[in-house]
Amino acid sequence: MDSGAPTERRDASAPPITGSEFVARARDRLTLDVPAALDDHTATAVRGDLDLDDELWKKAGVQATKPAAVLIPVVERAEPAVLLTLRTPDLKSHSGQIAFPGGKIDPGDASPLDAALREAEEEIGLERKFVDPLGYLDLYLTFSGFRILPTVARVKPDYRLTINPAEVQETFEVPLEFLMSPDNHKRHSRIWKEGIERHYYAMPFGERYIWGITAGILRNLYERLYQR
Repeated sequence: MDSGAPTERRDASAPPITGSEFVARARDRLTLDVPAALDDHTATAVRGDLDLDDELWKKAGVQATKPAAVLIPVVERAEPAVLLTLRTPDLKSHSGQIAFPGGKIDPGDASPLDAALREAEEEIGLERKFVDPLGYLDLYLTFSGFRILPTVARVKPDYRLTINPAEVQETFEVPLEFLMSPDNHKRHSRIWKEGIERHYYAMPFGERYIWGITAGILRNLYERLYQR
C-alpha cells in the first residue's frame, strides 16, 4: 500500500546540493559523541523501523538489543552521491536488499565509527584513507533486534572497491539530491507477523527499491540536515 509522499519539502528555490554545502551542514549539526542509548536500553532512542507507528513496538513485542553501526558514504562529486550496496540473495537476514555497509559492533572495535569503517573494508573493500567521518545520526532501532548507529562520512571520488561476494552482490551510487528530496520519500505499508500492519519509508530509484532500514536512515539524514 502506498499512502503517498509527505507534504513537506526541501525549499524548491534552494540551490542544488553541493559537496561543500553538505559537509558544512553535517559538521554543524552532527557530532561523533556516542549516544548513551546504544548500550543503555533504558535511555531514550526515538528513531527506528517503527517511526510511523510508535505503538507497534508494544503490539509486536519487539526488543532491539544488539549494537551495530553502518557507514553512510557520501561521495564528494560535483553532484554528491550516496554509495549503497545490494546484499547477496542467500544471506540469512535482509537478503537481496539495498543497504549501507555495516554490521554488529564487535568487542574489539574502538568505537561505532571504527566498527562502521571495519565493516566497509570487509564488505566492499573501502579503505579508510578514502573516508572522512562527519558525525553520527540518531540511533535507529530495528525489528530485527539491532540498535544501529549510522556514521555519515565524506568519501573521496577516487575510491576503489573490492567486493566480498559472500555478502555483497554489487555497489552503486544514488544522487544525494534525489535522496534528500522528500517528494521521493514514499510511505508504504505491508502486513507483518501476526497480522500487524507495518509502515515504512521507500525511495524507489529507477530499478532500485530502497526501503525499510536504509530508507528510514536516509529519512533521518534528511530531517537532521535539510528539514526546515
